[in-house]
Amino acid sequence: MNSYLAALPAASPAASPAVLPGGWPPELAGAGIVVVRVADLVSPLRRPLREGDRTAVTTAGGAEIRTGDMVVFLKPVAVAPAVARRNGRIQAGGHPAEHVRLGITEQQLDEMTGQGDVIGQVAARIVPRGEKIKGKARRAMTMAVTVRGSLLMGLMPEADYGEILAALFGDLPLVPWHVRFQVPTATVFSAWREAAGPAPLEQLRDMVLAAADAEHRDHDYRVIEVGDLELGAIDGSVTRMPDTPANRAAYQSAAGTGDDAAPYPQLRDLPVTSAATRAMLAVVTGPSGGDKAEAEQALLDRALTEYPHVFTRDRLFVMDRNFPGVARIRRMVELTHVLIRLKSDITIRRAGDFLPDGSYLADIGGKDAKIAMRVIEYDVQVEGQDVPETFCLITDLEDWEQYPAPVLAASYRRRWDGSETALRESKSAIRGAGPSTGPIFRSGTPDMIAAEHAAWISATELVRAAARTAARHAAPARKGRRAGQPVQPREISFTAARHASVTTTRNGTATASLPAALTTASRDTALRDLGRRRIVIDRDRHRDHKTKAGHAFPAAGRGTPTRKAAAMITICGPLAA
Repeated sequence: MNSYLAALPAASPAASPAVLPGGWPPELAGAGIVVVRVADLVSPLRRPLREGDRTAVTTAGGAEIRTGDMVVFLKPVAVAPAVARRNGRIQAGGHPAEHVRLGITEQQLDEMTGQGDVIGQVAARIVPRGEKIKGKARRAMTMAVTVRGSLLMGLMPEADYGEILAALFGDLPLVPWHVRFQVPTATVFSAWREAAGPAPLEQLRDMVLAAADAEHRDHDYRVIEVGDLELGAIDGSVTRMPDTPANRAAYQSAAGTGDDAAPYPQLRDLPVTSAATRAMLAVVTGPSGGDKAEAEQALLDRALTEYPHVFTRDRLFVMDRNFPGVARIRRMVELTHVLIRLKSDITIRRAGDFLPDGSYLADIGGKDAKIAMRVIEYDVQVEGQDVPETFCLITDLEDWEQYPAPVLAASYRRRWDGSETALRESKSAIRGAGPSTGPIFRSGTPDMIAAEHAAWISATELVRAAARTAARHAAPARKGRRAGQPVQPREISFTAARHASVTTTRNGTATASLPAALTTASRDTALRDLGRRRIVIDRDRHRDHKTKAGHAFPAAGRGTPTRKAAAMITICGPLAA
């Protein structure tokens, strides 16, 4: 794994020296609203203000505010040096891009990595690609804004590029800057994304995943006791992207027919997650074409190589029925522990009697390759009715007393939380983002798909990290079935956390030039509110493996033509005599 964390020099958690809130009274560091008497507001131009004057209103005097006085309440947007023009106009020095921050999302990133302005440090090392962007002249866009906009893009599927940048800059364009400023256009953002490329966002993703892994080692998030092991999950997924020739050539599609016939090309992921918090600890990607089992097994090989620090002896990873093969299982159990569900066609040869807990030791595999594992077979009943299948799990945990079969069987169901629910949550952040409904990326080239994917992973995992922080500080429920129990990260609504990240960005609660006490208080308020946005977990809901509602129309397929022609209208009149 390429860890960019080690490549960044140590930095102060404070903002960039160019935007430090110099002169802000220390006793007012936590003030969130400024109040001024309306009578004290004056025009610095000594005449009524007109549209286009581009100046701030000033105050005259500081008379004591009394009951009944008309006052105006103002929100601090930025702290910047004043630029006083000869004609009296008062404007702000500096550049609005220096002040832009991603609300609680970026505050979470800096806290997790232990460094200040991580995105700024990453952006400072970007060498622009191509000829369009030189990165030398001062413009409305900067590389830091590009990286932040790319992250925000992974949280706002309903927004186009213009709306994303408008949310990112928030109220900053309202400030009369000494150099005229307007929010960059979608075309400008696209050009800067191309110039930045995928590398900085992939580096940022690796930092976020490494920090999440370290956090899970520092905090005990376990929801089920499997000895002293932390439960993880591994499962594959595919995500669609725009159907351009370059995307299809690079990523292909998982059509199930082997002929790349799906309407959209897809990227294949293999996320490695925590079953307790749904946090992603590692992820590898590749094209979606070819055999599903072979493709996911190749990704698993890469994950074991690129993320050895994740696959450790203090973790147990749950996997579904896509049998990884004897050689791959043997490699995994040399690093970590596994709990794998078997298909019915895998050969099992029992070796010895049943153990006291009902499990048994067996050789798994054929005559050419086999491995000794412990086997747990069990049936499930729901409301007195048998589930119409027998579950068969294998594990390298042979100590039946420390890891009894009922506990391991109960652990397998956590795979759904760790993989299926986690993926659905993450994909909700890109649902409808591209040219189709459902989860889909928006970029038209493989390079930009790689950048968008890395930004999406980083953004959604920072949202989950904020939810974990909110859960740690949330008060237990006073009533209900979880009354008095610590709040679990899974209880915090992912959608609410995503919305809080976007809202705090748009509201500028972490603007770099504001006092640290003020931005910290805003973050604490946002996390406290988020800690109350809980969902009901572990509801033990069950239903048959059937689609709730069929599609109204069949899938189009790549061969379905699209016609472009003006519609001809014929009015129905009376039949000719």
